[in-house]
Amino acid sequence: MSSPSTAASALDTIVALSKRRGFVYQSADIYGGLNGVYDFGHLGSLMLDNIRAAWKHSVKAQPYGPVMMLEGALLAPEAVWKASGHVDNFHDPMVDCTACKKRFRADEFDLSQGCPNCGAHAWTDIRQFNMMFKTQLGATADSSALAYLRPETAQAIFVNFKNVYSTYRVKLPFGIAQIGKSFRNEITPKQFLFRVREFEQMELEWFCKPTESDNFFDIWQAARRNFYRAIGLRDENVRMRPHAADELAHYSKCCIDVEYQFPFGWKELEGIAHRSDFDLSQHASHSGKDLNVFDEELKLSYTPHVVECSVGTGRLFLALLFDAYHEDTLGGEQRVVLKLAPQIAPIKAAFLPLVKKLNEPMFAIYEAIARRGIEVEFDDSGSIGKRYRRHDEIGTPVCFTYDFDSQNDHCITARNRDTLVQERISIDSLERYLNDLLR
Repeated sequence: MSSPSTAASALDTIVALSKRRGFVYQSADIYGGLNGVYDFGHLGSLMLDNIRAAWKHSVKAQPYGPVMMLEGALLAPEAVWKASGHVDNFHDPMVDCTACKKRFRADEFDLSQGCPNCGAHAWTDIRQFNMMFKTQLGATADSSALAYLRPETAQAIFVNFKNVYSTYRVKLPFGIAQIGKSFRNEITPKQFLFRVREFEQMELEWFCKPTESDNFFDIWQAARRNFYRAIGLRDENVRMRPHAADELAHYSKCCIDVEYQFPFGWKELEGIAHRSDFDLSQHASHSGKDLNVFDEELKLSYTPHVVECSVGTGRLFLALLFDAYHEDTLGGEQRVVLKLAPQIAPIKAAFLPLVKKLNEPMFAIYEAIARRGIEVEFDDSGSIGKRYRRHDEIGTPVCFTYDFDSQNDHCITARNRDTLVQERISIDSLERYLNDLLR
């Protein structure tokens, strides 16, 4: 992110841009908002769709085995979360300041330094806080009706493993992937989309033979690193950090975090975890169902091992905004530009008649491209310079202008967002030009 420089101003800049241009709104804003919950506007929704499509392509476009899609339910009975270990292990340490009544995660700062809000040294004892949202199903409030909103998408994949394996007659190795919402009752939601209570995950569980799992752990690390390059994150802002033994989750044999250098520090985008056979073994034990597979070649039955790749869609959305945000000076005026990769940009091209009397021929060209399923906009509001600036700020890769010469030479001017180069191209070649840009 090129300017502003401080972490606080950088975050404020992105929050303001997101609201001003319709990427992200505070949920229930007219009622004062709901902390840690956000709504995505038109541009945000389009950009999320592009992120999801890029992720789905990245996990499917590999030579090792098929990837099946799943959409799991948001609710699951307590038994699922007992088996997975979430009821017993999914906790954060919580502490309250008795002076100002603020609540904090106790592992995020040094308690001896005093309260970050008021400076007092008046702490309660540290308590372990389970972050799952609990609810009751039906009218009977007893233990049999207890359920939880899922804190992760993975368990729906594990409890459906045998269904997918049997239904589609797949052989190991193969993956099950899903994109969906998860819910965590965070003690202190913060930093805009980075730590929230309702969020979306894009998650792949890769099932393989135990003897192949270490190799696939390495393979998926490289594949995920290449994904972040492909969607435009700069190499210097992305790193792979192995977990130390004392920070491994209860289910992990080993884990690598893909981290992004946000203005507020290096933070996790994606976890790549070797989960061994923990999840399938746990669910087999708790449910009494056989989740083993039989290997015809080896003539033996075993529990598959799993390599998991899990990224938060909202965190990735935020990282892409930070990475793409630039300020420069053009014609003596400050320009804000989002240098998003064309495949991620919400609007792929803008169609701008030079003056309103040229609207009709330009609108016909715009409609022809829009009917091809490409997300484009027709914009005739304001001067041509203001329209360029507006589309630079939302990341539109190219603007096409129809002028008085276009009626004679059957060409339009294509202006590149990043290089500012303008070139005349034939109207007949416009679709090919866009396809090459978006490839």
